[in-house]
Amino acid sequence: MDSEYIIEMLNIRKEFPGIVANDDITLQLRRGEIHALLGENGAGKSTLMSVLFGLYQPEAGEIRKNGQTVRIHNPNDATALHIGMVHQHFKLVDVFTVLDNIILGAEDTKLGFLQKKVARKKVQELSEKYKLQVDLDAKVEDITVGMQQRTEILKMLYRDNEILIFDEPTAVLTPQEIDELMEIMRGFAKEGKSILFITHKLNEIMAVADRCTVLRKGKCVGTVNIADTNQQELSNMMVGRPVQLQVEKMPAKPGDVILDVQNLTVHAKNSKKNAVHDVSFQVRGGEIVCIAGIDGNGQSELVYGLTGLEKTAGGHVTLCGKDISKASVHKRSEAGMSHIPEDRHKHGLVLDDTLENNIVLQSFQEPRFQKLGFIKKDAVRQYAQKIIDQYDVRSGQGPVTVARSMSGGNQQKAIIGREVDRGLPLLIAVQPTRGLDVGAIEYIHKQLVAQRDEGKAVLLVSLELDEVMNLSDRILVMYEGEIVGEFDPKTTTVQELGLYMAGAKRDGKGGAQA
Repeated sequence: MDSEYIIEMLNIRKEFPGIVANDDITLQLRRGEIHALLGENGAGKSTLMSVLFGLYQPEAGEIRKNGQTVRIHNPNDATALHIGMVHQHFKLVDVFTVLDNIILGAEDTKLGFLQKKVARKKVQELSEKYKLQVDLDAKVEDITVGMQQRTEILKMLYRDNEILIFDEPTAVLTPQEIDELMEIMRGFAKEGKSILFITHKLNEIMAVADRCTVLRKGKCVGTVNIADTNQQELSNMMVGRPVQLQVEKMPAKPGDVILDVQNLTVHAKNSKKNAVHDVSFQVRGGEIVCIAGIDGNGQSELVYGLTGLEKTAGGHVTLCGKDISKASVHKRSEAGMSHIPEDRHKHGLVLDDTLENNIVLQSFQEPRFQKLGFIKKDAVRQYAQKIIDQYDVRSGQGPVTVARSMSGGNQQKAIIGREVDRGLPLLIAVQPTRGLDVGAIEYIHKQLVAQRDEGKAVLLVSLELDEVMNLSDRILVMYEGEIVGEFDPKTTTVQELGLYMAGAKRDGKGGAQA
């Protein structure tokens, strides 16, 4: 019997210690449709897809393909059923080339020898057909996040998959890359491939999805046709209450200069060029200054230079009147800098440690948490519980949960809670709402505005233009390692910012205007 659905997940239940991640969830995917899976952080979206991809075994329920019950014990079983997945945190080998990553595990061999030419030809044909241009010989560690994602998509196509799972595919992309990805997904659906698209960005669902299934706290709230719904209704289903999609804030009252950056230069890791070239700007107490730009234009290296994660090649950084250009990360923290890092796994958390230990990472030596070199465990636990409650960090076992086992969005909320609560004069927030749902974004935005209103200086680095326009008091656009323009969000447009971000225009100060 030919079923209308290519994949059905019926009454799926998946438990972890202290938490039911999927509670009796049913999801049905039609052939050739783009089906969105929407939900807050920790609603169970990634878990459900990991069950379909064979990474987890469910406690109850069944999976059918074309109406027939199937067993998926591991990802190899999923691949045999033509199911592919692009994960939120990419599963690539950094020191391998793009081509080697794509064919890894699905190598073409003849008499035991790798048929690389055949593989290269197939990958090149796929990349041309789907407009997924990548440098096949570049090492993964040297390419942008957008290119890494294309590599993951090509990896999936190379295996001739017909069911494609995208887990938060746009969390790390620029606006232009997001538009390209949407086009690619539409192309797949036209060809008859079926797509499951995990996200919490409502505008993307409205733009590409045919239907949407909404999860909340591990349960299925319902499935709706996109043609019959709107963003507000979807956000209400997802969060269970009306959400404010706009930021409310009073005009800024800038005070003294907190951060003063003069002629900062940072070398690029992989080339002779400078990643950051002769950059100067100031951030005052009581204002949010945003660095905007397309990913890979020196924003990351600028933050590494400011926070001490990378040595600078020239220039000065002054914090609260003190020169910290050569100070260690710890000394900068003591001087009044808190930092929400771009890469929460690499620079934000000790993944195999508990949530409570992660929350006091920079402050455990303070008298409130230690006496004569011994940690006051009860004080740490109470403080961690306060942050968990205040920031709605969902974790199966509270303060003793291992950080690695939490969803990406909840890891992010824990880091933001830790950094904001320190109440230091300067908060550097890099992509603070990346991977967060509308309810959490609303809360984080309010926290950043509250920091500003308390007279703190906030330096925000964001690729989300909506966030840039909504939160900033001043916008600095970076292009190829330089600041090419300064804007007032009240008088500029997204289109104008886009031209500066793409290098089509420059400020009078930064060179000729095109």
